[in-house]
Amino acid sequence: MSPPSARSVFGFCLLLAVSACGTDGGSPQVTGSTVDPLPRSCTIPQSQIFSAAPAKDWIPALTNPEFVGPQDPSLSYLQDSDRVIGIVVDDVAYAIPTNILWWHEIVNLDVGGRSLAITHCPLTGSSLVFDREPVGGVEFGVSGLLYRNNLMMYDRSTGESLWPQMLRGARCGAQSGTALQSFAALEMRWDRWWFLHYDTKVLSERTGHVREYDRYPYGDYAEPRNRMTLFPRQQLDTRLQPKELVLGFPEKERSWAVPFSALAEIGPRAAIHPAATSPEIVVLWDGLGESAMAFTARLESGERLTLRVDGERIVDDQTGSRWRFDGLALSGPLEGVQLQPIAEAHAAFWFAWIDFHPDTQLWEGP
Repeated sequence: MSPPSARSVFGFCLLLAVSACGTDGGSPQVTGSTVDPLPRSCTIPQSQIFSAAPAKDWIPALTNPEFVGPQDPSLSYLQDSDRVIGIVVDDVAYAIPTNILWWHEIVNLDVGGRSLAITHCPLTGSSLVFDREPVGGVEFGVSGLLYRNNLMMYDRSTGESLWPQMLRGARCGAQSGTALQSFAALEMRWDRWWFLHYDTKVLSERTGHVREYDRYPYGDYAEPRNRMTLFPRQQLDTRLQPKELVLGFPEKERSWAVPFSALAEIGPRAAIHPAATSPEIVVLWDGLGESAMAFTARLESGERLTLRVDGERIVDDQTGSRWRFDGLALSGPLEGVQLQPIAEAHAAFWFAWIDFHPDTQLWEGP
């Protein structure tokens, strides 16, 4: 794969220079060059890694920033339609708005006895949360490098190991080959997360950095029809628009993806079992929250549920229990039961998902 043209790099350098300067002063120039040399023991070809920032931490990751209540004045940057990454730790809900992650990409968070990394790559539209404890609780920073347009984290323990977000593990340096354990998260509109968790804690704008958290800094980049990417794509799959969001699940045999647009055509609620090879997987959709999540539909007892939409309700055929779109049974024999989320499932732009999972089976509707 040859380096991108000077024109394509220049356009995105302008976006990145405006959006993610590492200091609170002017914006350094982005080179858009390939990386040389790579850290030792790197299993990714040099031709597929590009530099999008002049140095590590030019985009500053956050560590244990301030969280506040949902009506705190420091949340004036957050609108109802903005998206958040929602997690629950020891029955406490936390919302990390993508508004802040556009500018920082990683939040290292120590809460409830857990060490987590909440990550979002604006260029691939991918949001993943990782448990840092199995890898020694290391803090992650933004390397300034991209693999297939995707964020490459580095850990501040070795200083050189590189962890591509969508590969969920290290591929370069001393930690190469080490996998990251995913932690269940739900990405959705802020107003719907607040509806689910009225007492949620929310990431404050008081991050110690001066940024315009109420402004999306990438122009029309995320428009579904926009074909522009910072660096060349690996796959050209026209079954969907390149920036359309899909919920993807990386299975060992064959990955699959569910387009948000196909779910929206069903209605404001949907419950589907998209993978014929894994019938115990169910995807629940909330149109108001523009959110989809995959769950294991097999209970601890071993019983497998089949969920469907009945009018405005999500119910299961086996017990008739009513379910909320975050996998909680609201009424019926299973009231109070929480379906186990599939932590590895996450949303991403279609072009990015298919680049990382070229064997993906696409669910195109009932």
